[in-house]
Amino acid sequence: MDPDEVRAHLIAAARAGVAVTYSEMLAHLGFAFSRPKMRALCAVLTRIDEEAEVRGEPELAVLVVRQSDGLPGQGWWVGRSDYRGQWEGPEAKRFIARVQAETFAYWQSDNGTGEAETAR
Repeated sequence: MDPDEVRAHLIAAARAGVAVTYSEMLAHLGFAFSRPKMRALCAVLTRIDEEAEVRGEPELAVLVVRQSDGLPGQGWWVGRSDYRGQWEGPEAKRFIARVQAETFAYWQSDNGTGEAETAR
C-alpha cells in the first residue's frame, strides 16, 4: 500500500469535506475489504499522521471511519491524550466531528499546501 497514494485520497476527501469508510478507501486503492488489508491500511494511516504532525498539518486518519457508525476504529483512539471518553456514542461523535472539521478547514483554506495544489 503506497502511503503517498493513501495521503492523496485523504487530502482529496478533506478538501471535499467528507469522510470515507475503510471499505471505500480500500476500494479506491484497488483492494477488496479484508482484515489483513484493513490492518495494513491502519499501519499506513498511523505513518501518515506521524508525518503530518512533523509538518504541522492536522491528522488525516480521522477521515477514515467505520460504515456502521461513522467513527474511526479502535486503533485511532488508542494512546490519544486529548480525549478520555468512550470510543463510541454521542460524545465520541462530537469529538470526531470537531477533529474532522479542523482537518477540513485546513485543507480547504488558503494555506501553503492548499495553495500549491490549487496552482496545478
